[in-house]
Amino acid sequence: MLRKTLTLLPRRRRPFSSSSFPITPSPSKSLTHLQRSSSLHNSLTAHDTDQAWKLFRSFAAASSLPEKPLLNSLITLLSSSLHGGGDTPLRHRLKRAFVSAAYVIEKDPTFLEFDTLLTLLQSLKLAKAASPALALVECMFKNRFFVPFDLWGSLVIDICRESGSLVAFLKVFKESCRIAIDEKLDYMKPGLAACNAALEASCLHLESLSDAENVIESMDVIGVKPDESTFGFLGYLYARKGLKEKIKELESLMDGSKRVLYSNMISGYVKMGDLDSVSDVILHSLKGDCSFGEETYCELVRGFIESKRVKSLATLIIEAHKLEPLSTESDKSVGFGIVNACIELGFSGKSILDEMDTQGGSGGIGVYVPILKAYCKENRTAEATQLVTEISSSGVQLDVETYEDLIEASMTKHDFVSALTLFRDMRETRVVDLKGSYLTIMTGLLENQRPELMASFVEEVLDDPRVEVKSHDWNSIIHAFCKSRRLEDAKRTFRRMTFLQFEPNHQTYLSLINGYMSCERYFEVVVLWKEFKEGKTKLDHALADAFLNALVRGGFFGTAMQVVEKCQEMKMFVDKWRYKAAFMETLKKLRLPKLRKRKMKKIEFLDAFKNWVGITT
Repeated sequence: MLRKTLTLLPRRRRPFSSSSFPITPSPSKSLTHLQRSSSLHNSLTAHDTDQAWKLFRSFAAASSLPEKPLLNSLITLLSSSLHGGGDTPLRHRLKRAFVSAAYVIEKDPTFLEFDTLLTLLQSLKLAKAASPALALVECMFKNRFFVPFDLWGSLVIDICRESGSLVAFLKVFKESCRIAIDEKLDYMKPGLAACNAALEASCLHLESLSDAENVIESMDVIGVKPDESTFGFLGYLYARKGLKEKIKELESLMDGSKRVLYSNMISGYVKMGDLDSVSDVILHSLKGDCSFGEETYCELVRGFIESKRVKSLATLIIEAHKLEPLSTESDKSVGFGIVNACIELGFSGKSILDEMDTQGGSGGIGVYVPILKAYCKENRTAEATQLVTEISSSGVQLDVETYEDLIEASMTKHDFVSALTLFRDMRETRVVDLKGSYLTIMTGLLENQRPELMASFVEEVLDDPRVEVKSHDWNSIIHAFCKSRRLEDAKRTFRRMTFLQFEPNHQTYLSLINGYMSCERYFEVVVLWKEFKEGKTKLDHALADAFLNALVRGGFFGTAMQVVEKCQEMKMFVDKWRYKAAFMETLKKLRLPKLRKRKMKKIEFLDAFKNWVGITT
């Protein structure tokens, strides 16, 4: 049949039909078989698909086939998207590959390698071409070219599913089962995945009881055992048809988890509009500790909302919460699933809470978490904080992760009042570790230069054993005050730090010295040096350099020499050349004649420092 099609030129062509590329006698038909084979080999080597196709047509016109390797190379090349193939578009070449393969199957299928067939089917999958793929399989069956189902079955299923024509696979499935049984060919038996695909087409797409029963009967005959998906598809169909006795029968046959079954039943009942049965399935599933995915909850919620049954949704959450074990995680609860789905669908989750309050019921912490997360995402931190207050007053305790997320969102929005309020609420709970949220708040306040809030926050948590206030926290506050030139606040914080017996360190003194220098309050550095000498902090190069730089610029050479002597005592090298320029600059500002008359001691210190840096004039 295909031979005749290839030798006639019809006026109209259907895409991907076997008559798309007729072969008419051409001048090349006078070539010998050997010459045509040689020319075809050269065309394939050059990836010239147009010339190779012309030569193939000449073989067909002569009612013959090229050698098996050449034939398979041709179909593979036509199927491939890796080569340019001349001026012929890829889809056009793919049609040629399909026609060539169909012709070979009709003339002599032994010439077609399995790998070549798979390459063609894979290309048809990429092209989303279900019709030619199914036609090719039909051609295989018709010409008794029985390729093992496992080699091509999944490809054809994918092609049909991706092109939205899974129902068309049902015919392939039935014929494969018939061949396997009638011809006694086990390798033609569809596997479990193929059986489920056929059942999916029967139950979800056709919603046909007879087709579904035929698939189940075929599975029994070819010895394929059902799995969770098998029961799930049947569960959908039985729910869709209202066959509750059939559903009970399914449940009795199942072992292990029934999550897929119940999810499909919910889909069926929602589509049927039987929302009371949806609620029954949810409540019944809790006896088996079953939880559903977001897709199921979205489908459920959409059904209730479209039917304007918000009150029923609230009732379902309340009743489910009564049945859920105390150990149920918040994000695994029915309340969480429903409210989260409401938010995903753009419906107000808060209205569900309000309805639950009206009914006087509770849904546990799970109903609040999605709303709080949505508030975080939308930067509605003030509303989130208000809701947390309401939650706490109702006696429900939030989990640590939710608190931390809310606090982080508040700090990101610079809503420090909400962050601090949330932290206080968190402290009143039984949360064991507050360090993470404490650090988040302190870091945020430091980055936003709010040392006054940092100071009050530290004072607030000083006695809480769940928070570890350390010297670096006080250092951060002092540093922030100094950076803002609020030196009195910095000094006050330093006094408070030492009073509470937090040991100052190098960073403490460096921040204060730099702060005093920025405001030219050099005498404060003198006082600070005295306090430093009485403390436990050891002098290092950086600190010695900071003290010397500030004291020289302030003209306090006596104290500067004390620092020098301390460095010498510690055998610490000090690069005196670094201070020559600073000394000369300070010297210009001093009124030496008056200084010599009134402050001889200061002149002595000045001379001593001058000699130390090596200035002789």
